[in-house]
Amino acid sequence: MIVDTNILLRAMIFDHEVESPKAQALLASNEVIISNQTLCEMVWVLRRLYKKSQSDLAVAIRTWMSVKTVALDRGAVEAGLTFLETGGDFADGVIEFEGRRLGGDIFATFDKRAASIVRAQGRDCVLLDAD
Repeated sequence: MIVDTNILLRAMIFDHEVESPKAQALLASNEVIISNQTLCEMVWVLRRLYKKSQSDLAVAIRTWMSVKTVALDRGAVEAGLTFLETGGDFADGVIEFEGRRLGGDIFATFDKRAASIVRAQGRDCVLLDAD
C-alpha cells in the first residue's frame, strides 16, 4: 500500500482524534511503500510546522527505515540523511542521488551548504552565484 505524507504524520504526531488512530492501524496492518517525495514532504512539514531539529528528523526517518513492513528507496534515503546530518537539506541529498542514478554527473545549485556537502563526498558540483 502506498501511503502519503498525511498518513505518516498523523501516525507519528497523533494530533487528530479520529485520523491518527486510523493511520496507525493502517500502518500496523499493511506492508507500505513510502516514496522519496513523501519523505521529503514529511521532513519539510516536521521542520517548518512542528519545528523539529535535524536530529529529530533523522531519528524519524531512521525509524521508518527500521520497520520491516516498510519499503523505501534506501540509497536515496541514506543520501538524504547524509545531507541532513551534515547540516544540509534532506531533499537536496535525495535530489542529488536520484539525479546521479539517472545518469547525471554534476550537481548544480545556488545552495552553498549543498555544494559543500557534495564536494566533501568527492563528487562534482557547480555552485551558481546568486548575484
